[in-house]
Amino acid sequence: MSQPSDWPLPPDSSRFVVPRKMVSLLSQHPLAKDLYPLGLGYYKQALNHTMSRNKHDDYLMIYCLDGEGKLTINKQIHTVKAGDIICLPKGVAHAYKASETTPWTIYWVHFSGDKSEDFIDYLAINSNNYVFPLGIHSRLTSDFESLLECRQYSYNINAFVHTASLLRQILTHIAQLQPLAKQQAAHNFDLERVHSLMQARVHEQLELEALAETVSLSKFHFIKKYKELTGTTPINHFIHLKVERACHLLDVTTKSINEISFAVGYEDAYYFSRIFKKIMGISPSQYRRMRMGTFPYTS
Repeated sequence: MSQPSDWPLPPDSSRFVVPRKMVSLLSQHPLAKDLYPLGLGYYKQALNHTMSRNKHDDYLMIYCLDGEGKLTINKQIHTVKAGDIICLPKGVAHAYKASETTPWTIYWVHFSGDKSEDFIDYLAINSNNYVFPLGIHSRLTSDFESLLECRQYSYNINAFVHTASLLRQILTHIAQLQPLAKQQAAHNFDLERVHSLMQARVHEQLELEALAETVSLSKFHFIKKYKELTGTTPINHFIHLKVERACHLLDVTTKSINEISFAVGYEDAYYFSRIFKKIMGISPSQYRRMRMGTFPYTS
């Protein structure tokens, strides 16, 4: 794997390098050897993030959610903005860095596999388009968040086979979105960008002001416009995303209710349980029991 950056990692960002033993297993597994991750992460407002590689021995994808950065290849400088994808094939020397004034927020993944080059070809990546606009898509952001969950299962091969499948899903989803990708005017209401930020911050609290800033509106006009488009409020939608994430964690982990509450941004587990029951109609513990077959699906 190409050396990841040594950017100092703040608490609200994450970086995970797949253990070498697991990489070896993935490279031989019939369901994963075609395409599998080597390392991945999420960097939030990555001030002073920079990297230069003369030797690039894997494949790299970066999805910019916010802010800006610069990519330099063959002395050509490419500006990377929110909604842009960087996709670098093996062997392409490069350098990149976050903007000093508006540092980027990014998801990134290094990957390899027998079919990696085929996926690069499928995305029509060539020397003229290492950077291409895709737009901000909440489902894509959610997929990256799911990909990052692999860091909880350092030595579980089944979890990493699933992660490899998610990586394939992300790349094919990008290919599906490419023909529809359009740069939106600066003053348009970019609902996908708002939802993507919600997905990325589902594990914490998120102020309305931060959401409004993504579409350059005051808080009042943001709430009004959002409700016109969706029929609900941004906070209500954000709470529903938290509950969806909580359901996912209840489904796939053995974490306690307290741990899951904290994982979706609630320090008070009792308050979280009240919110969960209001939306789902049952408590978190009942939801888990229902999944295990010890609580009726219908009452």
